[in-house]
Amino acid sequence: MLPPEIVRHESGVIAIHKPAGLATQAPPGIPSVESWLRDRLHGGDASAYVGIPHRLDRAVSGVVLMATTPRAARKLSRQFERRQVTKTYLAVVSRPVDHQAESGGTDGIGLEAREWRDFLEKLPDEARSRVADAATPSAREAVTLARRLTSAGDPPAGWLVLEFQPLTGRMHQLRLQSASRGLPIVGDDLYGGLPLAAGDVRERPILLHAWRIAYADPDTAERIEVVAPLPSHWPLWARPA
Repeated sequence: MLPPEIVRHESGVIAIHKPAGLATQAPPGIPSVESWLRDRLHGGDASAYVGIPHRLDRAVSGVVLMATTPRAARKLSRQFERRQVTKTYLAVVSRPVDHQAESGGTDGIGLEAREWRDFLEKLPDEARSRVADAATPSAREAVTLARRLTSAGDPPAGWLVLEFQPLTGRMHQLRLQSASRGLPIVGDDLYGGLPLAAGDVRERPILLHAWRIAYADPDTAERIEVVAPLPSHWPLWARPA
């Protein structure tokens, strides 16, 4: 596994390119982006401040923001709460070819953004969620803009490249919303995706990548966009055209 990489460090905000297989945050003794950053900036001092306004799943690669001051963390958290941070993900999804033919090919996913709106509920004592009824007390609304991208090469039969812009941040939101529409993310066996890699299940990647993130600089209010390059395990054909 490649180590994380700092791609921007300004105004108390650090944008980090997280590799798949590494947790954003974890208990002491378990490798994570947080512990890596503490080692890099503070020599492993557990009392040094590191703010974590959002997270990426362990299996997901891409850009994640952290803060080195309480002020920057507060300002970023406020932006996330007010939906002022724009997050853009890329995903490779698949579906059985026979079902694809029956549905017209893409389940209504076209080149224009389409809104996915669901209620998701975290399952008790499990690291997974499910789609629930809106009346379920513990369910929370999840909203994502999804569209199909034109890829650089020819995909395998039944495979698509999608772009997601989540407007909310629920547990496994993109993974579950996509799978519930018959379009599981490749590698995401938790939600029915096709296998991608062998080895330790905790380090296996899925084809979901936090590609871009845009936020307001806490000091200047300038709009900042950070782009994380696609990882080496991403198929060449699946790169945006």
